[in-house]
Amino acid sequence: MRHVLALVVAVVLAPVALGGRADAATMTTQSVVRSAKAAVAGQRGVHVVFVADSGASIRENIVADVGSTGGSESVSEGKATLTVRVNASSGYVKGSQSGLTTLFGLSTKQARTIGGEWESWKVGTSQYANLRADVTLAAVKALLPKVAGTKVSVVKVNGSKSYVLKWTAAASGSQPALSNDLTVSAGSFLPARETTTASGGVKLTTSLSRWGERVQVAIPPAVSTRSSLSAGS
Repeated sequence: MRHVLALVVAVVLAPVALGGRADAATMTTQSVVRSAKAAVAGQRGVHVVFVADSGASIRENIVADVGSTGGSESVSEGKATLTVRVNASSGYVKGSQSGLTTLFGLSTKQARTIGGEWESWKVGTSQYANLRADVTLAAVKALLPKVAGTKVSVVKVNGSKSYVLKWTAAASGSQPALSNDLTVSAGSFLPARETTTASGGVKLTTSLSRWGERVQVAIPPAVSTRSSLSAGS
């Protein structure tokens, strides 16, 4: 599964020189990362918008509302679409035929069996755990970089001060080399925007807003829900 919160991201912001040299010296990479993790842990929800594009076209678009125990996301890539909903007891997936196969990884037979219904998994299954990991705040914390190899700088955007964390990831296997930036609000220490630029030119951008929102997950009607056992997955 390729969902937004499993991807590395960063921000495109031009640094603005500040006079506070003492501030830059006080806020180290370690202190910014530590404060950001604590700030995210204290939230109950956030709205996430993710876009992957190659300059000429948008490859993938994801809109998600992420909570402490569950959440939801809508994924689109061309004509392929997928919707995920997770609460404390069950996870649900619904999509187009191409969305179920290319975005979620089901076989063509499984996708045809589900049709236009929702497929569900109960808490305690590995599928539920994977879905939950994508739409809970633990995944947002996982986006924060390791301290080693990360540099911090201070910027001002629209009069508000922020910290920008920069780091790179070397190419590995099928993954290209990545250049990452993460912008964190200096006031709240909450992540605001992340981008990753791959060596092949693909840019991944994630915007995080509405921190503190109460995430409510609508449970699909039972008449249009099929258990994973009956779907053969």
